[in-house]
This record gives sequence, structure tokens and C-alpha cells, in this order.
Amino acid sequence: MRIAVFDTHPYDEQALTAANLAAGHTLEFFEERLHEKTVELARGFDAVCPFVNCHLNEAVLQGLAQMGVKLVVLRAAGFNGIDIAAAERLGICIARVPAYSPEAVAEHTFALLLTLVRKTHRAFNRVREQNFSLDGLEGFTLHGKTFAALGAGRIGQCTMRIARGFGCKVLAYDPYENAAVAAEIGFEYVSVERILREADVISLHLPLTEQSHHIINAAALASMRKGVTLINTSRGGLIDAVALIAALKSGQVGGVGLDVYEMEEGVFFHDLSDRPLQDDTLARLLSFPNVLITSHQGFLTREALQSIAETTLGNASAFEQGEPMVNQVKLG
Repeated sequence: MRIAVFDTHPYDEQALTAANLAAGHTLEFFEERLHEKTVELARGFDAVCPFVNCHLNEAVLQGLAQMGVKLVVLRAAGFNGIDIAAAERLGICIARVPAYSPEAVAEHTFALLLTLVRKTHRAFNRVREQNFSLDGLEGFTLHGKTFAALGAGRIGQCTMRIARGFGCKVLAYDPYENAAVAAEIGFEYVSVERILREADVISLHLPLTEQSHHIINAAALASMRKGVTLINTSRGGLIDAVALIAALKSGQVGGVGLDVYEMEEGVFFHDLSDRPLQDDTLARLLSFPNVLITSHQGFLTREALQSIAETTLGNASAFEQGEPMVNQVKLG
């Protein structure tokens, strides 16, 4: 199968090329994201492989269908950039990677959290300038604090296991509760309202849907404990960034760790160090000493990249061989 791989970086090409030694597909890599202006690059291919910031709206999908492309193998879990209804009407199969080393994202959640609560990023910069003062570096211990996960899927579960290891009381909200998992990990399912009211740390692990969009808004932020620490390694659109800035300015939010941002397209994954940042909201967030932002790197471990590549190419092989598509995305 000939597969056009879009929005690629060196780490994508290395992982997919290595996994393809066993899969045997023909891969061609494009730095461009897949959208209406680049869809013509897919001509002559059997399948396309986009990433999270590619836009496969109805026009793009119609273009793919006209070229004879019948398969989209998304090398990510999220598919909010794809018009699934249009794909079904056009007979295009959409397959994703539903889980890839959930430990990678969970561990990055705690990398952000620990950096924030112990201020190691500020200490690192001080010591490099031979400033060994401890003034202003006071943090807090996680042991005994209430840690809450909004979203208790595979990544949320891994994150809560780590939180339990730190001695936290753990709460979770998820629309689909699993009592056995809660008992095994040691957390309690509660309402969103109780999480906002009681949690010292809130970590987001929900998919981005119409219902979850801006679940962290001005009202939600006002309902949180004063000084709460908020971590988002899921989807940027879960947080209203303008409302978050207001909560940071008032001191309602004590610290924020973001690996995702709602308007990250065209910014994250790119080197913009030689030009002014055009996003004023992102620039304002970067100005806070208690905000830590990474560029959507939660997935970026050797193990996760290998898992993503193997599952992506496995989806293509299953489609080619007429096998059941266990990772197909369908309406409903």
C-alpha cells in the first residue's frame, strides 16, 4: 500500500520507517499538513496518514475520494479535525491509534506538575547565573493533597496510579465509570462540581467534544479552590485561555502546566525563535512565572513513537488484507 504521510518531523520518519520494515508498505513523507491546499499531494496514493493538526473537512475528504484514497490512518488518538460523517458518506475508512504508551503522557503530566510545585525551572535558571538563593522557591508537597483527573481513560488511569504513589487522595470524573478499575487503583468517582470544589491539583484527560469544549471556563475556574494547580496534557480546547489568564492574574489559579493549547496549530512543532509571536494570548500565558508550557511533547518518547508507528501501519495492513478494523472511527 502506498501511504502519504503528512505533517512529518524527523522523529516520525525514523519511527515509521523502522516499523515499516515488517509492514512492507511504501511510505512518502511530507512536511506539509493535510488540508484543502495540500490535498493534491495525495494523488497516486492508496492511503494518507495525517497528524492531529491536519484538517480533513468534507472538501478534503471529497478530494481524497476523487483520487481513489479509501483509507485515512491517523497516527494519533484524537480525531476532532476529521469530518467523520463526511468520511462515512464517501466510503473512506478512518482508523486511529487509540492508545500508545499512556504512561508517556501520564509521566509528562507529572514532569509538568513537579516542575511547577517545586519551581525547579526557576531554580535551574538561577543556578546557571550563580544565584544560589532559595528565596521565592518555596513549593508544596503532593503527599496528602487531593489530586483529581477529569477523564479516567487509559492515560487518566496511569496518571492516577502515579498520584497514588505520591500519597495523594485521588478523585476522578468520567462519563463511563468502571468500579473495578477505581477499586484497583484506589480512586473515587465524583462529579465535576466536587472536583472543582475539593481538588488541589486538577489534571485534564478528556477527549475534545462539543460537551467538553471549554469545560474549564470562567465559572469552573471560579469554583475551584484558590491556588489550585491545573495541568492539561490532553486537548487545548478544554480550557478557555482568556478566562485562565484572568484567574492567574487574580491568584485564583496558583499554577498551570500546559502541553497543549487551543490555537497551537502553526505554532507548536515549529521553530519560531527568529520572529515575534503573533498569538497575544499565548504570549500573555508565557509571561507568567507560574505557567509552564511545553510544545505538545507528552507523546514524545521512544516507546510511544514505536507504538504509534506499529499501530498506524498495522491499521493499514488490516485494511489492505480485509481484516476487521478494530481501530476504525465511526459515528455513534
